[in-house]
Amino acid sequence: MLIPSIDLLGGRIVQLVQGEKLRLAFDDFEYWIEKFSKYPLVQLIDLDAAMRQGDNSALVAQIARRLPVQAGGGIHTIDRARQVLDAGARRVILGSALFSAEGAVNTAFAAQISAAIGADRIVAGIDTKGGRIAVKGWKAQVELTPDDAIPQLEPHVAAYLYTHVDGEGLMQGFPLPVAERLRKLTRRQLIVAGGIRSQQEIDTLHTMQVDAVAGMAVYTNLLAV
Repeated sequence: MLIPSIDLLGGRIVQLVQGEKLRLAFDDFEYWIEKFSKYPLVQLIDLDAAMRQGDNSALVAQIARRLPVQAGGGIHTIDRARQVLDAGARRVILGSALFSAEGAVNTAFAAQISAAIGADRIVAGIDTKGGRIAVKGWKAQVELTPDDAIPQLEPHVAAYLYTHVDGEGLMQGFPLPVAERLRKLTRRQLIVAGGIRSQQEIDTLHTMQVDAVAGMAVYTNLLAV
C-alpha cells in the first residue's frame, strides 16, 4: 500500500532532503487534500513540532478533519496525543518520546500511553541515520538500532514506521534487504519510508507485507497519485 506523506514546515507543505535541505514547498492545501482523498491512509508530519521550533497545530487539525491520517511530530505526552486524536487523526506517531538520551527504549512511557489511548492508535517511529535511531527531528541519535527497539515496543503499538533518513528525499530507492530484515522482527504493520521512487518498488514491498510512505516521488510526479 502506498501512503502519501504531507510534511508541514512554516505553514507550508514541504519536502526536505535528508531532513535538512528544503527542496519543495507548496501552499495549495486544497489541491493536495483532494489528490490524497482516495487513499485509505495519509501520513501527516509537523516538522516544526518535531524540530521543537514551533508547531502547525491548526493545519494538522484542518487536514485531519478532511483526510484519514496518522499524525506525528513533537508528540511527547499523553495529553498531546489525545489532542491530535481529538482533532481527527486516526493514529499518532511517537518517535523521540520512546527513547531516552542514555540509549534505552522508554518502555514505561510506551506502556503508559498505550494504556491511555490504546495500542491500536499508536505507531512507533523508528528513524535511523547510519543504522542508529535518530531523534529530535533527526538532529540527534541514540545508541540503539531498530533491531534493539522493535521487540521491546511490540506489546504497546499497532505499527512501526521505519524511516531510512540516509535516503530521505533522494529518490534513490529504499534498501529492500532492510525491509526484509525488519519484517522478521514484528507481527505488527510495518511501514517504511526514505527514497521510495517507483510503483515497482512499492509492489515489491507489498509482497513482503510492508507498506510504503512516499513524499518526494509523489510531489515531483515520479509516482502517479
